[in-house]
Amino acid sequence: MKTVWGENIDKTAVLQEYPRPQLVRDSYVNINGEWDYIVRPITKKNDLFSYENTGSLPFSAPHGKILVPFSPECELSGIDFHLTGNELFIYQYKFHPTKSFNRGRILLHLDAVDSCCAVFVNGSKLTEHIGGYWPVICDITDYVTPETVINVCVYDAQDSGFLARGKQRIENRGIWYTAQSGIWQSAWIESVPKCYIESVKITPDFDTSSVEITVNTNEDCNTRLILAHDGSEYETKSNTPFVIKLHDVQAWSPETPYLYYFTVQAGDDEVKSYFAMRKFSVDTDKDGIKRLFLNGKPYFHNGLLDQGYYSDGLMTPPSDKAMICDIMTMKELGFNMLRKHIKIEPLRWYYHCDRLGMLVWQDMVCGGDNIRTPDYTGEEVTDGKENYALFGRLSEENRKTYYRELEDTVNLLYNSPCIAMWVPFNEGWGQFDSLEAVRRIRDLDNTRCIDHASGWHDRHGSDVQSIHVYCRPYVYEADKYERAVVLSEFGGYNLAVEGHLFAQKQFGYVKTQTRTDLEEKLTRLYEDEIIPAKALGLSAAVYTQLSDVEGETNGLFTYDRRVLKVSKNVMLAFNKKLSDN
Repeated sequence: MKTVWGENIDKTAVLQEYPRPQLVRDSYVNINGEWDYIVRPITKKNDLFSYENTGSLPFSAPHGKILVPFSPECELSGIDFHLTGNELFIYQYKFHPTKSFNRGRILLHLDAVDSCCAVFVNGSKLTEHIGGYWPVICDITDYVTPETVINVCVYDAQDSGFLARGKQRIENRGIWYTAQSGIWQSAWIESVPKCYIESVKITPDFDTSSVEITVNTNEDCNTRLILAHDGSEYETKSNTPFVIKLHDVQAWSPETPYLYYFTVQAGDDEVKSYFAMRKFSVDTDKDGIKRLFLNGKPYFHNGLLDQGYYSDGLMTPPSDKAMICDIMTMKELGFNMLRKHIKIEPLRWYYHCDRLGMLVWQDMVCGGDNIRTPDYTGEEVTDGKENYALFGRLSEENRKTYYRELEDTVNLLYNSPCIAMWVPFNEGWGQFDSLEAVRRIRDLDNTRCIDHASGWHDRHGSDVQSIHVYCRPYVYEADKYERAVVLSEFGGYNLAVEGHLFAQKQFGYVKTQTRTDLEEKLTRLYEDEIIPAKALGLSAAVYTQLSDVEGETNGLFTYDRRVLKVSKNVMLAFNKKLSDN
């Protein structure tokens, strides 16, 4: 089932925009497009990427072509192949660099590969990577020839194992979606000088009108920061924090998403980046109520659950315009926040939220030996070692993997101004020692709020009390631990639109029959429950959800994004009453 963007996709120009907007270079080659592939059975489980499993690389008889970066399981890949836990999927791409391309080092980027992979260049294995939601970066300089053959060998354990996998499931029904594998975010190659900028860490301090910038390079060197808005320049040292005092600060908010652009120079290397001045906190309002604050003032987070799936690309947006459409349409309906639900998006999605003005609550991607725990009965369960087995976290390796993935997530997205809240656990899925997760997040990032247990099993240790309410009226109650109260999931009203259904069996919490019926129910829900609750002390509301996803038909958009099920005027009428501006 194609989106309008997938229907018009150009196989020779797939997702061509620069993939990393906060570290932009001009020495860049996009290698999305058609790659050759083969599938091989696994013969040695104890060494997935052994010679026996990978065969002679590079291969000479491909099974076909796949459109990268779409996973084999999705329609836009062109192959509709479902990888099992007994096979390797092996990609091949031939890269022909020009003589002038190499400035010193050549780096291969695979922005996400689900879930384990090895990279070979001209037959030599250069790296192995575990984790399906985080970038693979490989220095291929010493192996590049006029015709460079790149192979990426992929293994995916599917439902087994405990790596982060979010809502992927072989049995994709209800709230679970198609299991995916392979390259599902952009593939690209860049050339850098021998001494180059590896990353930039940016920490705005709204209260002091300053920003701390650390330029991380592979070798210590002198650096220069140049701010675009006033042309000011600062001489600094790499790998050392440097604080810049700003004047006449322009604050970032969903209403005024002002970005400060700047250039970093380090030796012969130069990158462009940006930051924003904003502050997220929980504080007490004039009536003594704990609320979420933005830039020192109460600010109601009026949001939607956003799974980030598309009917043709599944986890991969079919185009940059598809991401922009989701964000802008929800802003036009009066929402100011998206809760990115147990998925990590391409970095360009966060960039669009930054520049267009959309708050983001970022879930960690859930894992564990069981994707979900037994249904919630209303009783809180402790998440310590006495219940590790219940939550699918019995092994120590399992728990260590979660902490590594948590750290990787925070570090990957740390610079994104739009992210207001970290959500380490959702509804007990893989939850364990959540207070320790809070501590670790605060050590990594003390500039954002934390919802440590969204919906279930509150351990009373984060910034908010987080509640999920479906199929019953919501009645506000103040938190006895004196935290801000957020309704982090609610609604889920179901409307199936014929001609735009992905699955025969539909799932939703409250069924509606027509567009008018849906609009009337939504109006009553917000007018009778959410708006009054805000006056009493509610700080955020997250409606389920932005779009239909596979069998779920409780979105405001259909899965293919071709039908918006509600009138913008109807939504704006009650959403304006939730606005603090």
